[in-house]
This record gives sequence, C-alpha cells and structure tokens, in this order.
Amino acid sequence: MKKFIAVVLACTVMTTVAFAANFSPTLLKLSAAQTVKYDFDGSKLDIPIQISGRPANLIFLVFSKGQAESIKPVRNGHLGWHYVNKIDTCIFVSQPKIMDVGSNIVSWDGKNTDGKAVPRSEYTYYMWAYDNLTSKIAVSRSLSFKRPNAIIVTMDEKNNPLSNPLIVTGGTSHKGNDTRDKRTHYKWMIGGDPDDAALMETTAVMAFGDKGTIAFLPSDHDYWFKSSQRPSGVVEIGKYKWVPNGDSEIQTAWGDNGYFTYAEPVFCTEYHNDLVIIEGHNDILSVNSVFNAANVSELVYCDMTDGTETTRVDMSDWWVRVDDGEAGAQSCGGPLYFGLGPNGMLAMGAHTNCMNQAIDPYRNGEAGGEINDLTLWVNQNGDYVGDHNFNEDANLPWVCFDYNVAPYKYNITLDANGFSIFPSYDLGAVSFGLFAPDGTGIGYFAYAGETAALKYGNHYVDYNSPYDGIYTDNNSSETDKSGFFYVGHDSIKGIITSQVAVEEAVPAAFTVAQNVPNPFNPSTTINFNTAQAGNVTIDVFNIAGQQVATIADKFMSAGSHSVTWDASGVSAGVYFYTVRSGQFSKTMKMTLLK
Repeated sequence: MKKFIAVVLACTVMTTVAFAANFSPTLLKLSAAQTVKYDFDGSKLDIPIQISGRPANLIFLVFSKGQAESIKPVRNGHLGWHYVNKIDTCIFVSQPKIMDVGSNIVSWDGKNTDGKAVPRSEYTYYMWAYDNLTSKIAVSRSLSFKRPNAIIVTMDEKNNPLSNPLIVTGGTSHKGNDTRDKRTHYKWMIGGDPDDAALMETTAVMAFGDKGTIAFLPSDHDYWFKSSQRPSGVVEIGKYKWVPNGDSEIQTAWGDNGYFTYAEPVFCTEYHNDLVIIEGHNDILSVNSVFNAANVSELVYCDMTDGTETTRVDMSDWWVRVDDGEAGAQSCGGPLYFGLGPNGMLAMGAHTNCMNQAIDPYRNGEAGGEINDLTLWVNQNGDYVGDHNFNEDANLPWVCFDYNVAPYKYNITLDANGFSIFPSYDLGAVSFGLFAPDGTGIGYFAYAGETAALKYGNHYVDYNSPYDGIYTDNNSSETDKSGFFYVGHDSIKGIITSQVAVEEAVPAAFTVAQNVPNPFNPSTTINFNTAQAGNVTIDVFNIAGQQVATIADKFMSAGSHSVTWDASGVSAGVYFYTVRSGQFSKTMKMTLLK
C-alpha cells in the first residue's frame, strides 16, 4: 500500500478574548448519498459530498461488503503485518485531499490500491475527515491532559446520549509506592467556559501506583471502578462511590472488602492499566501485563456485580516476546491502552511496541475464548504506521518491541465507524497516526500549527452531539499548552453498487429527514427526496411562527438532495423547517445551540 505523511502546518495565532464564553464549536460534518450507482466499466465515479462547518482534510476508502464470513484468518503485507479475521477489508485508500465548506466531489476509478480494476459487486465506501487548517479551540484549560488517563462519558445510566459529554481524568502517578496515597480524579462537563476553574469537579481515593483510565457503573454513574498496583505486584480494582469535591467511598460489600485482585507477573514501577465496560455486558475488562517486564499477557474479565473473576483470555502470542528462552528478557508488555469502538470493538495498543489489535471480547456470544477467534484485526511491524524501528529489510514481525524508539503512541481511540487514531510523538511535526476500520495503516497527520513537541493523546466524541470532534492536548503551543482542546472531525459510510436500477434510484415518495447534526451550532444539513422534478422551497420559522430564513427556492430534479443552513445570524432556540415540493410539504423541528 502506498504510504504517506500528511503534514500541514498553518501559521495561526490563538487570540484571547476579554469576556467569558462557553465552549460551543462549529462542527465539521460530511453528507453524501447513502447508495451510489457505478457500472464498474473503468469510467470515473464522481460522488458529490457536502461539507459543512469547517474545511476538511478528507480520505476516501473502499471496502469489501458482506464478505466477512468468507474472510478467514489471513496475514498479508510486508512481514505479514496485517492480520484480519472475519471482517470486511480495505481495497482502496485515496490520498488526502483538502476540501472547503460547501459542495465537493470525491472521485474513484474503480481500481484497488494496486491499480487493478475491482470486480463488479457491492462495496462499502468510507469518508474520514478532520480539520487541519483551523487552530485548536480550548475546551478546558483547567483540566490537565496527561497521556492516556482520560475517558469521555457520552451516555447516561439509561444508555441515552448525554447532551453534554463528560471528561473524567485521574491516575495521577504511575510510579509504584509502598502505601496507598491520595489520588485525585477530575470531572469536566463539555460546553462550559474553558477558563472557569470553578466548573471543575473532583473526587479523591486512596490507591497505589496507577496511570490508567477508570470505568463507571453503566446503570449508576455514582459508582465507579479504578485500578492500581500494590508493591507486591498485585493489581487491585476497587469499587467506589463518587463524592463530588470530596473523598470517594470504597464499597466494602463488593469483591473482597471493596477490591478485586489478581497477581501481575512482576512488580512494575511504571504501571498502566485501563479499565473498560462494554455495553450490554457485565464485566470490567483489565489486562494482566506489565510495562517492559512481562512474560504473560492476559485479558481479565471481572464481574462488576460481585467483584469475582469471570474468565481470562491469553494474549501472550501477540503481545509477549522472549529472547533465547530467557523469561522476561524482552517483551515490553502490553497492551497498555484500550479504545472502545462500534459494536463492542475493543482496540488495544501500547507505546512500547508495534502491536495494535482490535478484538470483540464477546464474539462467541459469551465472555472470553481463544484470542485468535476474538481478533478482528492486527497491525504490527511491517506497515510503517505505528511502527518502531521500521525497516524494509527486517525479517521478523516483532523486531520493533522497543519502547525507546518513536513513535510514542500512548492511547488509542475509535470513532463511530471504527477509524482509530493514536498520538505520534517524536516523529516531527505530526500529531497522530490513522488506522482504517480493518487496521490498515493510512498515514500520519498534523493538526493546524503543530510542532515536534510531545503529544499526549486524542479522544473522539462521535455520537451526533453538538460537541462531536477530536479532543486533544495543545502541548505544541508556546503560550496555551494546558488543558483539553478541540479539532473538527467526521466520518461517514455508504454503498457503491451496480445493482440500483434507474427507476429504483428515484424515490417513490417525497421524504424529509431530520437535520444533521441536531442540536447544532451554527450549521446543519437537511437531506430530502423529491418524487418529481419541480420547484423546491425550504423555509425556517422560529417558535412564534415567524419566518427567519429561506434556505432554498429553486428548480430541482427528482431524487436525493441536501442543503445546509448556516444559522450564525440568529439566536439560539427551537426552530422549524418546512420543505415544499409541488403538492407535498413536511415540517420538522430543530434546535440551535450557542
């Protein structure tokens, strides 16, 4: 596969305003037809795409569709770096292309990455984009962004989307200690004034060495779980009741006097252990592995109801290497970081090696199993993206287990379509590396104004909220380093097929979809279908019934259409839009946030 480094440096100056203002980003949103017809005749396929809110550095990908069950475990690429198991796979990745707000075209010639024509069939297309031209926006200058130890909570106890997601950080020391010390955790509701330190909520616990993420009890966010390591090497996961701006309370009725414990292979002075709970399941997932000292790697399942062990999965064949039979001589351990993606996909990585892996911990319908059965994809040495000591002449896929060599990847995070990014430090002025939904390495990319400074991490918010985007550090700045910052991002997918007949491509009825995003600020996109050609009007009304805007008033052909409303000039509130085409009309409600 053709590799590239996309480094875009923008000379921008972040200005400080003299008045308080809540964080309210302009979102980057992509909109394109769900189904695209192509004859696979060697001609150029042009796919119209609407970009709203922010400019986009866009990647276009084509994947197989409906072929997952026939794709048995396969290794391919240099050194066999790419392993896939019963998932659809990437056949084409475009070069990145910068596109401005408005109407754009994405083109494909029907060929795969090797330049060969693909067979006539159905394919899934993806478009992934981020804003690499606009300066990062401050989300919270009070909340410290330190490497991987943060989560962003997006759902409430009833599994409904939160109107304002929550950033929760902690794990204030990853060094081992002989006694439990006070560890402070911090909570920030996204959307407040980035400079108002009074919006910060804290809680504290007594714990040993720690540097991992926490996990909230899905049914009641007053309760949460945290991992730390005793000097003996024993890991303890505690259950606590969150006490705002006070000391959290250990729940002694859970586990063994409040803790679930297991023995690590050895004691580690630099301890990392992320925790994650996957929706619809009853386990806390943890890793039995030690940074730079392990001869075992296991995924541990702990019942979050009673604090007992459910099962374990041995991952040592992927994550542990031993030289000349000397146990622990060379491993670098892992995984160290979790990223939770769509449909329970769990991505795993470590800054100590080239391994990157995505699994479904419940792929067989129950907890655990053989690691190769659970694995969706693996990206290891030989791909260049995410590799330490990449060498075209290397003859072993795991030669890069060296935590002293760039890139330092720290955390991994996945968006709603399964694209994962990881921070890339010590590769120059780049910000992150990007993997496709099947683990294919796409390349390295830079945020606007990036320098070669340390990169702490990235977190996606991607659930159709007013705050969707990438949340990252701003350590590259000379004057505005502290806190969490925002970068626009979006990804979409659709179908490319030759099976759509012309008459089927034209909608049989007039339809209007809910605007996306909703709520929004300040732009939103309205998608609709017209049954026949004719004049189409789209008017916007406030809650008092007064017309405030006309978005469209022109002749349109029969078929699918998309328009964008920029509401920068109107105040926040509830609005209604009415789409009229001939004798048909429909009115929908939308909410503008500012």
